[in-house]
Amino acid sequence: MLSVKGGHQGPSHRKSGGRRGAVLRALLTLGVLVAWLAVGGLGGMAQGSLSEVQTNDQAAFLPSSAESTRADALAEEFAGDQPLPALLVATPSGGGALAPEQLAAAEEFAQQVPELELPDGRALGDVLEGPVPVIPAEDGEALLLPVSINGDSAEENLGDTGERTGNVVVAELRELAADTLAGADLDTWVTGPAGFVSDLGAAFGGIDGVLLLVALVVVLVILVIVYRSPLLPFTVLLTSVFSLCAAALVIKPLAGNGTILLNGQSQGILSILVIGAATDYSLLLVARYREELTRNAEPRRAMARAWRASVPPVLASAGTVIAGLLCLLLSDLGSNASLGPVGSIGIAAAVLGALTLLPALLLVAGSRSRALFWPRRPQYRPDASPAAEDSSRLWGRIAAAVARRPRVIWGTTAVALLALAAFLPTLQAEGTGEGDVFLNPTEAVEGQDVLVEHFDAGQVQPLVVITAEETAEDAVEVIEGVEGVASAQVVTGEDDAPVVVDGQVEIQAATSATSESQEATVVAGDVREAIRDVDPDALVGGAAAQRLDTQETAEQDLRTIVPLVLAVIFVMLVILLRAIVAPLLILAVNVLSFAATLGLSAIFFNHVFDFPGADASVPLFGFVFLVALSIDYSIFLMTRVREESLEHGTRGGVRRGLTMTGGVITSAGLVLAATFGALVVIPLLFLVQLAFIVAVGVLIDTFIVRSLLVSGLVYDIGRTVWWPWKARVPEDEDDSTAAATTTAVGSSA
Repeated sequence: MLSVKGGHQGPSHRKSGGRRGAVLRALLTLGVLVAWLAVGGLGGMAQGSLSEVQTNDQAAFLPSSAESTRADALAEEFAGDQPLPALLVATPSGGGALAPEQLAAAEEFAQQVPELELPDGRALGDVLEGPVPVIPAEDGEALLLPVSINGDSAEENLGDTGERTGNVVVAELRELAADTLAGADLDTWVTGPAGFVSDLGAAFGGIDGVLLLVALVVVLVILVIVYRSPLLPFTVLLTSVFSLCAAALVIKPLAGNGTILLNGQSQGILSILVIGAATDYSLLLVARYREELTRNAEPRRAMARAWRASVPPVLASAGTVIAGLLCLLLSDLGSNASLGPVGSIGIAAAVLGALTLLPALLLVAGSRSRALFWPRRPQYRPDASPAAEDSSRLWGRIAAAVARRPRVIWGTTAVALLALAAFLPTLQAEGTGEGDVFLNPTEAVEGQDVLVEHFDAGQVQPLVVITAEETAEDAVEVIEGVEGVASAQVVTGEDDAPVVVDGQVEIQAATSATSESQEATVVAGDVREAIRDVDPDALVGGAAAQRLDTQETAEQDLRTIVPLVLAVIFVMLVILLRAIVAPLLILAVNVLSFAATLGLSAIFFNHVFDFPGADASVPLFGFVFLVALSIDYSIFLMTRVREESLEHGTRGGVRRGLTMTGGVITSAGLVLAATFGALVVIPLLFLVQLAFIVAVGVLIDTFIVRSLLVSGLVYDIGRTVWWPWKARVPEDEDDSTAAATTTAVGSSA
């Protein structure tokens, strides 16, 4: 053995130290994998049962200050808690008038309903507000059996079923009706508020299965095409799945104890957001890792360098998205505000997975880790020229084209986007009725159509007006004069005298249209305006008023949150790029891209898909997701451009940055667009429209905005884009030549 002299260790010591380091690295990798396996096991169970902590009641999302919330609270003092009506409608199978035996069968059915046994052993009557009446239609061609479910009981989970009691009651009614009334040649539908809530929950039931499966399959196909490897795509896919499990592990207890609200649309968006973001961050790390493998013989050293280079843009990207999502906390709608922390937790989980689990998976084979790239293993070639200088590559040719005519390219692109943005005002986002939410036929929607045909459906959930006792008569007269109001009357007691509570009375106004429709929502607004002339302090509530408040609050959120999101993103970009001009440029370009996307969406929604309109929250959600997520690609590009600019100048940095990031950003954009596109498997108008807006917007940002508009503008502006901290960036060659020529001319003069 060689001795140690002069404080230097001999080869045996270095070999021993190397072995210890290898063992420590192996143990660290193993520890990371074991920790993530635990997260996957526990988080997988949490993800599968997230629907148990969902809240899909529209009223639960309104602020306590909303007029309908205050009106409904006062209405409880007149009649107690409001029940959740399930309306069973029956008509003869062959049409025409009801036969006496069919009416008798309905009477027998009504008596059986309270005796029906629920899965937890209780009788159905234990959760009802009273007996089930049988109401024949005036035309003699239909029957209505209103089943009033206790409001508090309807929201509770039923035993160990994991289902809300209201949904179970609807399912039991539908099954019983199919078993008994069908024998009397009666067609039946269970509709009304309880029916719509049940069908909405059933639509969201595909989130845990179909949506995830479709999203993962689409991502896998894209990854196989991108990597042309049978192994590498699964490391990225596993990272996405385990990241989603980590997010669910945090979200479920928070939603369970009421810290945050989770509804079906938030859960669906969470799944897509985590899978898309985790895959994007993984693509960036893998691309840099592949690049470093050509410069480093040892995979661990290549990973270390790739990890250090990837952390800043990944953290900046995630921080921007999280900051934008957290701005939703300022929303007055609980459904919007809850998406802020839910989405932020998902993004944080995606970052954690991409920066810890993915490196461990990529290094699991130690020195043989290049095998994961088989059959296209990156070879160690320290003398090879940098890929950024290869102008024969596709993105090298695109970068060269941008460099040749930057002003023409960005000018033409901007004009095209402005032309699309001109259609933005045609987007119909004033709101929709409950029946318009479903894109597939549902029993609740079909039953509502039958109900409207044979009954005064507006009487089921009338508008509730709380006004002063002395203005009651005038108020009734004014309300009945509003177009769309079928009738209005003061609530009376057993003695037929008005019920007075603290000097106030309750007026119930039945609308001509069903309370679940957008028409009734408009009438609710008209009633509010009319009643103010009689009693400025009057309050208007009820189901239609709740929807009106939801739509108006969503519009207010759009005006409040959008400027804040832009300000937050601007600050994040300034910190990342250490400039002011570049962040302003990126922000302006992305706002233009968003406007163009909404304009294009309006064309398709109105003239191609023939949608009945859009939810008032669609523009806000579209803005937050599209702007925050599309900024990612500009961040990925501009961080690399700045890195290259410090050595090669701004214009050289644009050429090299676009060449090096073009492939990975395009792949990331395709993945994100595809994952959000998977939301179309949930047949709900809001999610389908959001999927279209985000998917199309991401593709526009990926292929047009980032590649042509941003690159062309930055190349055209040059070094000034880094103002006011541009001192560290060298001048471009053409600027230096121009400066030298000017100096020479000045000297000769």
